[in-house]
Amino acid sequence: MRSFVLELDALTSLREAASASEVDLAAAATLAELAGVDAVRLGVTLDLKPVREEDLRDARRAARRLELRMPPLARLMELSLALRPDRVLLAADGREGRAAASPLDLRGEASVAPVVRGLSEAGIAVGALIAPGVEAVKRAHAEGLSRVELYTGAVTDLPAAERRSALSQLSDAARLAAKLGIEVGVAGGLGYRSLREVLESVPAAERVAVGRSALARSLLVGLDQALRDLRALAA
Repeated sequence: MRSFVLELDALTSLREAASASEVDLAAAATLAELAGVDAVRLGVTLDLKPVREEDLRDARRAARRLELRMPPLARLMELSLALRPDRVLLAADGREGRAAASPLDLRGEASVAPVVRGLSEAGIAVGALIAPGVEAVKRAHAEGLSRVELYTGAVTDLPAAERRSALSQLSDAARLAAKLGIEVGVAGGLGYRSLREVLESVPAAERVAVGRSALARSLLVGLDQALRDLRALAA
C-alpha cells in the first residue's frame, strides 16, 4: 500500500501572509493522521522562514511520523540530527517560484553523499526530490541515494500533448529507479485532477506527497474529507 504524505508548508505561508497567529501545526498534524495520512512533512530553509524552529518542535511532538524537507546544507543537517525526523527529503529551495520546493540539481560539483551518509548513520532515512528523468535517477544512484521522489510540479499543468510526453519520461525514470532498487515516490503539484493520471504513469510509486491542493480543499469540506478523497485517488 502506498504511503501518503501531507506537506504542511502552506499553513506557515498563510500565517506569514495573513499574520494569522492561530495557525496550529500540531493540530493539523494530528487531524491529518486521523484522516489516514502516513506522515506529515515540513520544509525548512537556512533562514528558518516561513517554517520556524518552534514549528518543527511542535510538529515533532504531535506527529507520529514527521518528515523534513531541506537543502543539503551542514547547518540544516545539524538541525535535523537534533530534531530526529523519521525521514529527510533533500531538495532545492523553491521559494522564488510558485512551488514550496524544487528538485535537487545533482549535476554540480558538490556531492550530497556526506549529508546522506551522516543522516543515515544517525538512523534517519534519507531521500531526494529529483527531476523526472532517467539522467537524474542515474545521478541519484551514483550519490548513494536509495530513495527518490520524482518531481511532478512541472508536469501537471502542461497542455495535453506536452503532458503525455512528460508523463512518458516520468514513467521511464520510475522504471529505471525500480530496476536500480531505488524506492520511488512522486511529489509536486499533485491534486484531485492530476493525481490519478500521474499514478497511472508510475504504478510502482510507493509514496505520494500532496500539500496545497488538499489544504485548499479543506477550506470547503474540512481536512478529514479532503485527505480521504485524495487518498482514495491514490489507492
